[in-house]
Amino acid sequence: MLTGKNRSYLRGEANSLNPIVHVGKDGITESVIEQLDEALEDHELLKVRILESTGRTTRSAAEELATATGSEVVQVIGGIAVFFRQRDEDSNFKL
Repeated sequence: MLTGKNRSYLRGEANSLNPIVHVGKDGITESVIEQLDEALEDHELLKVRILESTGRTTRSAAEELATATGSEVVQVIGGIAVFFRQRDEDSNFKL
């Protein structure tokens, strides 16, 4: 569970990132979850673009993705959600 201070730090770190994963009109599929899971394993902190054509709010889609991947939603602004899942070993973030 992230504290407010942790979230603030991660928001600052995510500021310069570009979205790596895109959720399109097909919505949250198994392949999107796998892609996000692999990206979290590589990067720990990343942005995901969730298009309006999914028919869901960005927040609800982000919460579903976080649950499916075991990550945490750091921030949701517009159609962008920031996710974080810290590696057990060799983490780039000291929280």
